[in-house]
Amino acid sequence: MSAQPEQLPAPPPPPAPAAAAQLLTQLRADRRADTWVPAFERDWAKALEDARHTYSLTPLHDVVRTWQLRLAAAPAVDAYLDSGRDETDFIDLDDVLGARQ
Repeated sequence: MSAQPEQLPAPPPPPAPAAAAQLLTQLRADRRADTWVPAFERDWAKALEDARHTYSLTPLHDVVRTWQLRLAAAPAVDAYLDSGRDETDFIDLDDVLGARQ
C-alpha cells in the first residue's frame, strides 16, 4: 500500500491579473503603509526574480496570497491588541530559542 494519495489536491486558483496592483492600493491606504508597502515591494521583487529564474508565476501568486491574508487578518489583530489583554507573563521566543540570525 502506498502512503501517497492517489490524487493530488487541486492547487488554489491563481489570483486575478490585477490582484497585486489592487493589493498595493489597499496597503497604501492602510495605517501600516509606512512599513507594509516597502515589505510588500521587497517580497514582490524577490518573487519576481524567482519567477524569472523558474519560469513560473507561483512565487508571485504566493506573495499576493500571503499579503491578502495578512491584510484580511489585520482587523482581528488590531481588535486583539486593543482588547487590553495582558501579555506580561509570556516568555520571549528569543529567550527560549536563543538569538536567531
